[in-house]
Amino acid sequence: MAAPTILFGVGATKAGTSWLWDWLRGHPQAHVCGIKELHWFDAVEAGRLDAAARDLRRQIADAEGRGASPARLADLRAWLAVVERGDQAGYLDYLTAGAGTARLVADVTPAYALLPEGTLRQMGALTPDVRFLYILRDPVDRLWSHVRMIARRRTKDGDVTPDRCRRILMRTLRGEEPEIAVRSDYAGALARLTAAVAPARLMLQVFEEMFAQPAIDQIAAFLGLAPHPAQVAVRVHAGVDMAMPEAARIRARDWLAPQYYHAARVLGRMPPAWDGKE
Repeated sequence: MAAPTILFGVGATKAGTSWLWDWLRGHPQAHVCGIKELHWFDAVEAGRLDAAARDLRRQIADAEGRGASPARLADLRAWLAVVERGDQAGYLDYLTAGAGTARLVADVTPAYALLPEGTLRQMGALTPDVRFLYILRDPVDRLWSHVRMIARRRTKDGDVTPDRCRRILMRTLRGEEPEIAVRSDYAGALARLTAAVAPARLMLQVFEEMFAQPAIDQIAAFLGLAPHPAQVAVRVHAGVDMAMPEAARIRARDWLAPQYYHAARVLGRMPPAWDGKE
């Protein structure tokens, strides 16, 4: 039997990759491992495999303390063994373990969109059939969702207030939150992806349009899978529901104007849901 297609779901952050992973998990012709974001290639690129192993050991200890299922613990331990081993063959073995007759296996890690062109080329040559999917969300909405997620992570009490979110957003616009800002850089990600990946192997999808069945069927066709309905009708891991202040929206829109322009140029159109922001 031929080796399965590998899909790299490379982002963008807060643009529906959890929904994609969940849909793939429910597709009878696809196989995904129990950990959504493996972060293999970015850890290798940054020389952080030792740090990744330490983090996994903490995750395992926390999972044991919470009484996690045996399946979850087995998955974490198996991935820890791969990271400690530190070679690509182990990564591929983990990715395909239990795939059986599946046509496709997937690693959905949004951070891969930040990788350099050369690493993306290497990923594309990993097996004879590798595909990449990059989801673009309205840049302002994506940024605000990301800000709310970061605000939640940085508070122990889970109280995500409008003022806290506004401060993080303003720091981002001033260049003081580079880890948030870089994930807003559609222009850079698209430049690297289109340079490294053949057009037939790369799909760009618009977040606001992909939850309708015709778009889901297009994704399935691109991946060589049979049509399959979505298992969830709503977004997965939606952030805290909080309106963006209009003044902040205007400033963010100005800051992100180049991203609207570059995304529309590569897509060949401005998605109607993006309200013509340029």
